[in-house]
Amino acid sequence: MTPAGFLRLALQTLIAPREVARLLLAADLSREAIMTAFALVVVVNALVVGVMQGYGMAMDALPVPVGPAILAALLAGMLGISIFVMTSAGRALGGSGRMQDVAVLFIWLQALRALVQVGVALMAMISGSLAMVLVLAAMLAGIRIVLNFLDVAHGLDNLFKALMVLILGAVGMVLLLSLLFSLMGLTPTGMTYDV
Repeated sequence: MTPAGFLRLALQTLIAPREVARLLLAADLSREAIMTAFALVVVVNALVVGVMQGYGMAMDALPVPVGPAILAALLAGMLGISIFVMTSAGRALGGSGRMQDVAVLFIWLQALRALVQVGVALMAMISGSLAMVLVLAAMLAGIRIVLNFLDVAHGLDNLFKALMVLILGAVGMVLLLSLLFSLMGLTPTGMTYDV
């Protein structure tokens, strides 16, 4: 995909998320392609967050700087858990989405996240207030996109059910991420290095 094609698809995702979800799912990517895309978005997001942390601009980063390998592992873990819990939550509420379908859509969301973070960083150089407006707008747009993606992936045809999937999935994510962070030695008060 060319940079222009990427930007066109990103804009289309804002305008018509359901159509983009159907388009991405219709590509019927192989497991290898999905895993490659997964690794790529993890690396790109880790690089973006790492650079932003280096310049003191990472708003949603960890409370203390971490190395690129740990950051990539955390991002991979969070994305993997997100895919798992959103698939499971959708199935629990009557959806029919496969894990690879949810993976494709959430990988695309992570690509968009990297784009938004770059935009926020550039905007922050101009105006901190405008950057915060962009963050808020991106959050609201992100919720709308996720709801539509979950609805399409699980074949629910009901945004209220997709909202329930998102809520149930969010609860599952909090529990699993808490377990992951505690296993890695990350706590709300800081980080320990017991390795």
